[in-house]
Amino acid sequence: MERTGYFDTLETRSAEEREMALAAALRAQITHAKTNAPFFAEWLKDVDPAAVTGRAALARLPVLRKGNLGAVQKKKPPMGGLLGVPLAQVQHIFMSPGPIFEIDTVEKDYFRGARAMYAAGFRAGDIVHNTFSYHLTPAGIMMETAARALGCIVVPGGVGQTELQLDAIEAIRPVGYVGTPSFLKILLEKAVELGKDISSIRNAFVGAEALPPSLRQMFRDHGISTLQSYGTADLGTIAYESQALEGMIVDEGVVVEIVRPGTGDLVADGDVGEVVVTTFSKAYPLVRFGTGDLSTVLPGISPCGRTNMRIKGWMGRADQRTKVKGMFVDPEQIALIARRHSELGRLRLVVDWVDQQDVMTLKAELAGGSTELAKSVEDNVQSVCKVRGRVEFVAPGSLPNDGKVIDDVRKYT
Repeated sequence: MERTGYFDTLETRSAEEREMALAAALRAQITHAKTNAPFFAEWLKDVDPAAVTGRAALARLPVLRKGNLGAVQKKKPPMGGLLGVPLAQVQHIFMSPGPIFEIDTVEKDYFRGARAMYAAGFRAGDIVHNTFSYHLTPAGIMMETAARALGCIVVPGGVGQTELQLDAIEAIRPVGYVGTPSFLKILLEKAVELGKDISSIRNAFVGAEALPPSLRQMFRDHGISTLQSYGTADLGTIAYESQALEGMIVDEGVVVEIVRPGTGDLVADGDVGEVVVTTFSKAYPLVRFGTGDLSTVLPGISPCGRTNMRIKGWMGRADQRTKVKGMFVDPEQIALIARRHSELGRLRLVVDWVDQQDVMTLKAELAGGSTELAKSVEDNVQSVCKVRGRVEFVAPGSLPNDGKVIDDVRKYT
């Protein structure tokens, strides 16, 4: 049965109410960041918080891009002076590929995922099977804290061990699934193969990779209502789907801007640009944080009645960094693989969508190439990128000399 309703009254505020609250919150957040986070004290040293009276004033501030975050953090590890609270208030320090470090605190629903899960139909008392990773990266804990904030009971499945996870689902009978859409597909197919009953799952909350219409329909055919959200480990939830399935609604805890890639300049509504986010987190007060992701603003409000800005969702990367099976892969990682295998020529990582899942192939220029070498390179791909990929040796000089290290050719149907 479809579960409707709103998480709270913030979702249905008038535009005037929201903008007045936003202006006050921006002034307070910039004051807090300059006072308590050494990086922002310098980064925003010429900014008068009292002058930031709304979106137009915010758009004049500099953009801190995620691609530069690793360098900032390395200057004063682990957090680079970006924290707005004493380190003693931090509960976890996570390490995402890059490496980039993120945190959480004891604050309830620190990553603000509960609102999005509620829109997806999750309710107090639901048993939820969480298949995001609990190892180093924050995804597992991000989703667990959101579900627990709603009053759900969480099964910490983590990643992998498909048959063991099926045993747990069959025995515990969760009504909710949290994880990547590709792993839900694997679970459903393996359950059929092994004769496992996982029909208790009625709602799925997915993210970290694309959810094409054909895959959503497959889940629907299994009686599973599936909605997705968009967020990052640094910012938490940015936007989420509702039952209306018309774009993604911006979360009430952030301000989203769409700018021309490489600049801080806003694009016209409807134009594609880079997603820039300001969060109101006191612990990690990111102001005008450039995610490197592409999206566009949709006109009007959602048919579900939620009144905040809508974006189309994730539309690719403004740089070559891309996400594969929920993990970011960037050119620096390919460069590290190249250094480990000096016998290889030019490298090009091709990411495709095959049989409803991400497939990663590292094309490497080399005359010949043995099975043993291919296995060694593949092991390094797994070690460096945290995602499996196969290696294909190609003739020297055959890869384009166009500066592209990662070629994302995925097309979703």
